Amino acid sequence: MPAGQYARVRTPDGASVASCEAPKRRHRASARAVLAQRTPWSSSSSSNNKKEQQHPKIMVGRPFIASLDMYRKVPVDLLEGTRRGSILSTVAVATMATLFLLETRAFLTTSLKTSLALDSNTDQQVRVNFNITMMDLRCDFATIDVVSVLGTQQNVTQHVQKFPIDQNGVRQRYQQRNKMQHDVQLYDASIVETIEELHENGEDAVSLDAELLAEALEENTYVFVDFFANWCSHCRDLAPTWETLAEVMYEVASSRVHEDVLNRAIQNVGEHHLYSDEDYAAAVQVELPVFIGKIDCVEHRELCMEREIRAYPTLKFFVDGDEKGDYLGHRTVVEMAHFIEAMELEHKGKREGDSVRSSATKQAASARTIQTEQHAAYARSLEVGRRHIKHSWADEDHPGCLLSGFLLVDRAPGNFHIQAQSKGHDLAAHMTNVSHIINHLSFGTPFSKYFMSQGLKNTPPGFLESTRPFDGNVYVTHNVHEAHHHYLKVITTEFESAKTDAAKGNYKKKHKKHRVAQLMEGGEPSRAYQILQSSQLSLYKTDIVPEAKFTYDLSPIAVSYSKKHRAWYDYFTSVMAIIGGTFTVVGMLESGIHTISSKKRR
Repeated sequence: MPAGQYARVRTPDGASVASCEAPKRRHRASARAVLAQRTPWSSSSSSNNKKEQQHPKIMVGRPFIASLDMYRKVPVDLLEGTRRGSILSTVAVATMATLFLLETRAFLTTSLKTSLALDSNTDQQVRVNFNITMMDLRCDFATIDVVSVLGTQQNVTQHVQKFPIDQNGVRQRYQQRNKMQHDVQLYDASIVETIEELHENGEDAVSLDAELLAEALEENTYVFVDFFANWCSHCRDLAPTWETLAEVMYEVASSRVHEDVLNRAIQNVGEHHLYSDEDYAAAVQVELPVFIGKIDCVEHRELCMEREIRAYPTLKFFVDGDEKGDYLGHRTVVEMAHFIEAMELEHKGKREGDSVRSSATKQAASARTIQTEQHAAYARSLEVGRRHIKHSWADEDHPGCLLSGFLLVDRAPGNFHIQAQSKGHDLAAHMTNVSHIINHLSFGTPFSKYFMSQGLKNTPPGFLESTRPFDGNVYVTHNVHEAHHHYLKVITTEFESAKTDAAKGNYKKKHKKHRVAQLMEGGEPSRAYQILQSSQLSLYKTDIVPEAKFTYDLSPIAVSYSKKHRAWYDYFTSVMAIIGGTFTVVGMLESGIHTISSKKRR
């Protein structure tokens, strides 16, 4: 029988089956022959042993590496293929292929790793970016103060821009900031008399109430009113100047009356026209260039609220009963006299035959207040600058202000607040409304639009929104003596910006001129600040001016985001485990099925 073939034998029941006894016998015989060659046994072994005893030799054993064989081969003749084995092998291969593909995809996919650590940022200051609309606060009064445990900065103007907006929220075309503007002179220093001394011969500035104000507006073409509060320090400083202005107006009116009397006497020689005290007062009242009045807003609170008086003192000018705006110039008698003349000229125009009655007030004011050469030089300098100023007094009922820019604050707990204040006014607390819209508020270096779309791929979803949670929020106060306070927990966040070649090239190409303070490889910012915010409505005392307050505190714990990649050896280990584990499990399954089926046959 040829080697490798099976012999046909008869079983006790007469069946003919294939037998492998003959190949097994031949295999055993060849194995014994090989062993005989490796271990030469002979009859002369005893003599050889004696010779070896006489001449001992060192036996060289088989090397260990050569004898180590974990993959011994079973002769192919001993293997038997079955249909069940083919099915399980197919299942094993399919399982290994599926697991291999999934493992490869997992290896090529990166995951986001979040870690916490103490903040190691060594920057001394942090940038605060803001764009806030004050809905009912004029830019004249809107100021920003910064307070921290390391110090206080009041009325911060560096890197801050103000844009007036009208009552409809439309931004005006010009910017409300003039670096060359000097502070307004709050009172006339040339007046040395006190208000008590000026009142010894009576009060020329008439105290008004609602009824008297209406009567004054009806009977006089020009009315100039000081709305003040008796507790206001600026109002007390202005009081002698205002009283002097009223005296100047009466002096001008008296001069016109005397001039009229003198002209009549010249025209009617020999006749004397004498005024009684009542007639003289009436004549002076008629000749008054401007009616000067004053209203105490503490006693007449409703009247001042009706007139939208928000700060003290507020000087309002009326023409034919209509309000023409507030006086915002230097509070000296000469300056206000020039203002009165300019308003009368604007009202009457340049028509021929119209006399400007208030022109004489300039000479009277100068004679009353210019006492030294220094005063005269100051008046001349104001005259030169006044020629280039065009007075325009179109004031809306509720103007607002858009504040935009950034602050550099210390990396320490503190706050910044937007409040109503003025060097030349004391604000009325009950008329101050700090309702506001937060268009934008964030910490750190601002991101460009391109970087926000391409550079934040290594951050979790919603990361950008967490750095600016206030954006678009509106905070309106409906009652007086209220304001919203905001509390911010600022968390330093480090992240890896996108470093793909395409992203690098596009970023550098589009942002060659854009430089930021914090850069990393690839030219992209790698630090941001997440904000946890809360807001509440706070109540104020009746004598405290409300303010929109932003209190911040930097967390000592920093968050970092990074991309996590699997190591190559981890991947290969998993692949080996898939192959070996699948082969082993399927083999155990096949053995179990074979055992069960064999028992059933028996």
